[in-house]
Amino acid sequence: MPAAGENDAMTSSIQNLIANNREWAARMVLQRPNFFSDLAQQQTPKYLWIGCSDSRVPANQITGLEPGEVFVHRNVANVVVPSDLNALSVIQFAVDHLKVEHIMVVGHYGCGGVRAALRGTRVGLVDNWLRHVSDVRLRHRKRLDHLDPQAQEDALIDVNVIEQVGHVATSTVLQDAWARGQNVAVHGLVYGLSDGLLKDLGVSMARAESVVETFRNALKRYPRAATGPHAPPLRGSLPPEGADAAWGGPAPDRSSRG
Repeated sequence: MPAAGENDAMTSSIQNLIANNREWAARMVLQRPNFFSDLAQQQTPKYLWIGCSDSRVPANQITGLEPGEVFVHRNVANVVVPSDLNALSVIQFAVDHLKVEHIMVVGHYGCGGVRAALRGTRVGLVDNWLRHVSDVRLRHRKRLDHLDPQAQEDALIDVNVIEQVGHVATSTVLQDAWARGQNVAVHGLVYGLSDGLLKDLGVSMARAESVVETFRNALKRYPRAATGPHAPPLRGSLPPEGADAAWGGPAPDRSSRG
């Protein structure tokens, strides 16, 4: 059990947060008297942000958006996979109910999760989650292995975002939304911790027919080191360049394995 002094310190930390909250709320009411009453009525965001859990990457501050203007989902290394019902539920609620117009998958340079997957560093339980990023690294190893360590890490961060954009775009939620003519697009961005700037990876998709071509064109910015036969793609990823319709099909769900 924590000692009495430790309990006091923990209580003090929380009380500091509550005091900060009081000051912020009072300041907002002074500046904009109707701020909270308007916000309480309804959230109508145009944007869904799917980002990393990293505390240095706050969605609202980075984009200059107010509370209520961006719907947010975060996890380690900004991963979206078909077996993650949490992420898919967020996407469906955002698309079907909030009617967001833009879904942004946002990575960031200096991502500890991507670095651990790249280097094979054991972290703990999260290693199982980072297998998804390891799969991305394995699939695109010819685009990465010839680079120096820092460039390799930065490129994997980019490519991981591109892959996750593809996963969002090929989800049943987005495919159904596009089939009924809904106006919603998916984008891939990366945030720079060192300069505070967002980089557009050029992988925006706004209709089902554009997904594969846009995905392939985005990956062409990360050329392979050498010519030769393509490595076999991991099942469940979008088809590699030049693949025919029988490229491999959907992946077995890792989470269903014993």
